[in-house]
Amino acid sequence: MKVLVGLSGGVDSAVAAYLLKEQGYDVTCCFMRNWDSYANGDIAGNPTIQDDTCPQEQDYQDAKAVAEHLNLPLQRVDFIKEYWDYVFKTFLSEYEKGRTPNPDILCNKYIKFDAFFDYAMKQGFDMVATGHYCSNMTEGSFTYLTRAADTNKDQTYFLCQVSPAALHKTLFPLGKLTKPEVRDIAARLNLESVATKKDSTGICFIGERNFRQFLSNYLPSQDGDIVDVDTGKVVGRHVGVLYYTIGQRKGLNIDHEKGPWFVIGKDVQKNVLFVCHHTHKEWLYSDSCLVKGINWIVEDKDEIPEKCTCKFRYRQPDQDIYLKVLDDTTALVSYPQKIASVTIGQEAVFYDGFKCIGGGVIEEVYVDGQDLNGKILSTYQERING
Repeated sequence: MKVLVGLSGGVDSAVAAYLLKEQGYDVTCCFMRNWDSYANGDIAGNPTIQDDTCPQEQDYQDAKAVAEHLNLPLQRVDFIKEYWDYVFKTFLSEYEKGRTPNPDILCNKYIKFDAFFDYAMKQGFDMVATGHYCSNMTEGSFTYLTRAADTNKDQTYFLCQVSPAALHKTLFPLGKLTKPEVRDIAARLNLESVATKKDSTGICFIGERNFRQFLSNYLPSQDGDIVDVDTGKVVGRHVGVLYYTIGQRKGLNIDHEKGPWFVIGKDVQKNVLFVCHHTHKEWLYSDSCLVKGINWIVEDKDEIPEKCTCKFRYRQPDQDIYLKVLDDTTALVSYPQKIASVTIGQEAVFYDGFKCIGGGVIEEVYVDGQDLNGKILSTYQERING
């Protein structure tokens, strides 16, 4: 069976390629280049812009060293246009609206399991493979997405928007391994270019950036007032509402008012950032949300349970929820126990035990049947109107 492995220049995909070769697959590696700093205007906030070798090129050299060490062929493809059109433009559009998108989910949906997947199929490969920490399981003719053995590294959250058709033709060799075991395998194989290499962080395929400076390359920002929702009083100045996320505590620079303070909402049109004092953290809590654009990873919609668990952000412990499916891609998610910092623009990802059954974008957040951000805005108006 011919398998095309996405080889990133990191330790996880390197060990994935080795394991597949050991299991008898006909393995070819492929390095994806999806970002060009100069062509894409990635100047401000880029700590490596003056380096002789850009990080993407170093990653390619590391991937090349792995492929040569494992005696596997290596291809190189560019999806720079696809990344810009389908991932980055969406990323910017969401931030412009004051929302908080997840680029890793967009990247998996549109690049790794769309552009790359289609490329592999057109090249005559039977399967693709990646170094994600997750598993899949085929029952009958349908393939489910399941959690990794390493619960600390499980990446099913980021794969919730991958189509069932792509999952059916994908291998996840690291599903039963822990990160330390992967590092040990790389060290034992003398994969020197990746064995001790730090995990990639930052924006998917872009890397570490000074985030505010980075966004300033593409989105104009304007400073404005930070307002205490309970008093209507201006307690500080923000540097642009798009730079803040719900629940944020650090980096608010509210120095003359004793805190801590938490971001609870935004008025993008009026450029106001709303906060609450830590003694009024009830503003952070909601009891339901509307989720749209859901990608269900189930064979039959009847499998969707009314009661299951959800993660509203990566690494969050599973939250007990109730699902009310409204149409094929929309659901009302209820959590009577109330949960803090459920954020518009982020992903709600659903689990039925060890199966990840899909996920979608949080569009509206409610408390006691009222839109939470609307409640914040109306409370502010009442305060300033006396």
